[in-house]
Formats: sequence, structure tokens, C-alpha cells
Amino acid sequence: MPKPGHYRIFAALVAVAAVLATVLTTGCQSDHPDAIYQNYLTRLGRTLEVPAPQPSLAAIARPPRPGQLKLELAASRLDALDFLAVSGCAVQVTIGKRNSSLGRMARDSQRLLLNLEFLQLAPECIAFQREQGNSEAADTLEQAWQLKQQQLPALIFNATLASAEYRSFWSSPEARTSRPTAGGSEVITALEAINNNARRWLAGDYPADNRAFEILLSTVAGGDGGALLKALARQDGWLAAADTLVQQRLAKGPLCTPGSRPAAADILPNVIRKYFIGEIQPQSAILGRRYHELLPEVSELEDLLHSALPQLYRNWQRARDTRIEDYYEAPLRHVEQLKALQDPCKK
Repeated sequence: MPKPGHYRIFAALVAVAAVLATVLTTGCQSDHPDAIYQNYLTRLGRTLEVPAPQPSLAAIARPPRPGQLKLELAASRLDALDFLAVSGCAVQVTIGKRNSSLGRMARDSQRLLLNLEFLQLAPECIAFQREQGNSEAADTLEQAWQLKQQQLPALIFNATLASAEYRSFWSSPEARTSRPTAGGSEVITALEAINNNARRWLAGDYPADNRAFEILLSTVAGGDGGALLKALARQDGWLAAADTLVQQRLAKGPLCTPGSRPAAADILPNVIRKYFIGEIQPQSAILGRRYHELLPEVSELEDLLHSALPQLYRNWQRARDTRIEDYYEAPLRHVEQLKALQDPCKK
């Protein structure tokens, strides 16, 4: 039969094991994006003696595919231009690249860059052709230049917002532990640089660094717009479940009444402070900060290209903005619910 001292040692070992188990469990759960919400919802339900409802997590709609968004642009008369007629002009090389089989099959970013090169070089050749009395070639070049200038917003749209890279930026990650802020400041810098380029090109300043532009698009493709949307939707779903739980408790009557203060009235502030304010709100702050970093940069390019945006993109953009704003306000709605629950206990 164990001696009394052995009981004390055994009890101490059990206590230590329990603490270690809790730490290990918490450590494992902390990698799961739902862990802090599940923990809070469970404790809130236990405190209020209301069964915790299952959250409804909204699916995130990806933007339309590039093939659905791509704007088809009218061809110019450059195909009919005698290649030799522009001999001696730097733009001759650009026209040759554009009319080659590789040029015709080029991806939209390369099409944009070739057209920017044409817009930059053509005016000098137009003036040269007129000096040489070659009015037909000059007229063809000038008409093509005017057309490409008019098409420039659509060319930029095809190469950016309608591209596979921007769609990848908005893709919802499959990994359950994915977090926003992937790419960090590099993504913000890339979005800003693309916006600056677009603004400059639309203002008539056409030089472009081909390699640098492709690197910017590649950086955007690795960005976290989709991860941010998914994280905000997850937060919204779990806090909506917590709102439902609070509403169910409110439906039973005030938490406190004159002459009656249940134990839950004193436990609830600790649950809120430790698990909502201490764990969920720091995560909400991270999401809020990323929201204010990413969305203005994307919206700026959308505003610059507003005239070129097809209706399909506008529809997705409107739905995205409405939904993300609603998601963003989920913590504020929950604070209002908690206030309504606790107010009777403060009188």
C-alpha cells in the first residue's frame, strides 16, 4: 500500500502532466486558424449555459478566369504596312516583333510592353515619313498610334487585373494553417510599382522595363489577397456564431436582474478579456492592418482602369468589396452584442 508521501508525489506528477498536456494541446491548436475562435466560443457557451452553435463559414468567390475577362481589341492596319516602308526607323524592329508568330502568340503582359514600345517610338517615325514624302506610311502609323493610345487602358487591364497573376493573388489558399501577410511588404511594393507604371503610361510616358514588369507580376501572384479574404471570412463566421449564442442567452431575459447576479456575470468579463480581447482581437488587428495595406493598392489600379473594366469584373469587384467590408466589421458587431449582454449587470 503506498505511503502518504507517495500520494503527494503522485499527485504532483499528475498535476505536472496535466499542465504539459495543456501546453502541448494549446501549442498544436495554435497552428490551426480556427483554434482561438473555437476556444472562445466553447468557453462563452459554457459560461452562459447555452450550447455553442456550429459556425457557418462562407465560401470565397474567386475572380473570373483570365479567359473570361480578357478584352478583345480591334486590330490596326500595321499588318498591311510594307515593312520596308519604315526602314531606318527604330519602330521597324518593334513592328517586326509584333507581327511575328511569337508576337502574335505573346502573353498579354508582353503584348502591352510591345505596344508601349510602339507608342514610344512611332511618333519619331511618323515625322520622318512625312519629311520623306511617304504620307501613306505616315498615315498608317499615325492611325495605329492613335488606336493603341485609345486601347491602352484595356491593354493594361488584360496584362494586370485580368491576368493569371492577379487571379492567383486572390486565390483562396487550401492550407488550413495559411495566414495573410504572405509576401509581406514585397507584395505591397509590387502593387504600388504597377500602379505607378500604369499611371505614367496613361499620362503618355511610355518607357517600360520588360523584365522588371514581369517580376512585379510574379510577385503579385505570390500575394495574400485570397488568404486575407479567407481569414476575414473565417473570423466573420465564428463571431457570427458567438453573436447567435449571445442572442440566444438574451432571449431568455437579462443576465442580471435587480437583486439577482448569477456567477456568469463575474465569469463572463474574464472570458471576454482573456479569449476575445487577449486572443481574437490581436488577430483582428493583424487582419485589419493587412486589409488597409492591400485593398487601397488594388482599388487604385481599378480606379485608373475604370473605363476599361468589363461588366463581369465590375460585378465581382462589387461583391468582393461588399463582402470584405462586412467581414471587416464582424468584431465591432460582436462587441455590441457583448455590451447588450453585460449592460444589465453594470446597474
